[in-house]
Amino acid sequence: QVQLVESGGGLVQAGDSLRLSCAASGRSVSSINTMGWFRQAPGKEREFVAGVTWITGTTELADSVKGRFTISRDRAKNTLLLQMNSLKPDDTAVYYCAAAPTFMATISSRAMLYWGKGTLVTVSS
Repeated sequence: QVQLVESGGGLVQAGDSLRLSCAASGRSVSSINTMGWFRQAPGKEREFVAGVTWITGTTELADSVKGRFTISRDRAKNTLLLQMNSLKPDDTAVYYCAAAPTFMATISSRAMLYWGKGTLVTVSS
């Protein structure tokens, strides 16, 4: 089993920055090969934001956040980070951390096995 705990959400103004963290723990944490961030806005479906292949550090970003968000990981601390700059009101959502033991050519929420409870990001205009 793997437990994921997100932190770092909050209320900010448009143009501000936030950094989200996801701490992974549990006896199966060494089995993780893919981690990612997903978000769900009110009334909308959950969508992919960013992901990383744990061993290689290869990253993938949604088109909507390219140039503004950066995903990274600290392997020693089993922590996933999401640096969010130039935030927009459209970025308002609950952000979820997810992980899976499988390698993914394209990161998909359907393939994620473990999920955190989410952290709320609200961007005011």
